[in-house]
Amino acid sequence: MPPTNLERMIQLAEDVFAVKNDPDQLDVDQEVIEQLHRIHPATVSEYDDGNGPVAWVLIIPTTSELMYKFLEKEITELELFRQTPQGASYDSVYLCSALVLPEYRRKGIASQLSLKAIESIRKEHPIKSIFVWPFSNEGDLGAQAVADAAGLPLLKRQSH
Repeated sequence: MPPTNLERMIQLAEDVFAVKNDPDQLDVDQEVIEQLHRIHPATVSEYDDGNGPVAWVLIIPTTSELMYKFLEKEITELELFRQTPQGASYDSVYLCSALVLPEYRRKGIASQLSLKAIESIRKEHPIKSIFVWPFSNEGDLGAQAVADAAGLPLLKRQSH
């Protein structure tokens, strides 16, 4: 029996981010998802083709102070998540991760999910910038497309 979409998405996340080998990254589990939803309900997005998830997007609204600490490598991704205060006024959005199964790539799914989430967050928060820690050329290009479509500047943390 071939793996389900969910199993394939979990494997893709492990292959791309290798979070189990990097304690500085956010290792997403149910507890993290619940905390993200407390920060803002639009932080976690999914596209389901009717057979399970084919795309996941995770974005974290936060403060510009924490954004700059992260970009300057003063704090890790995990610390960015842990230090983002609940109920604060957020002015930055971190494009944390976007995963799309190979046969669904280049269709704009991750960009659409990201833009919808950013639009939802902007209804309540004065977002002035987007930032990213690119893991791939595709991720870098996707982040730029999202920032351009949202009309916001994109700041980047240098890769590993």
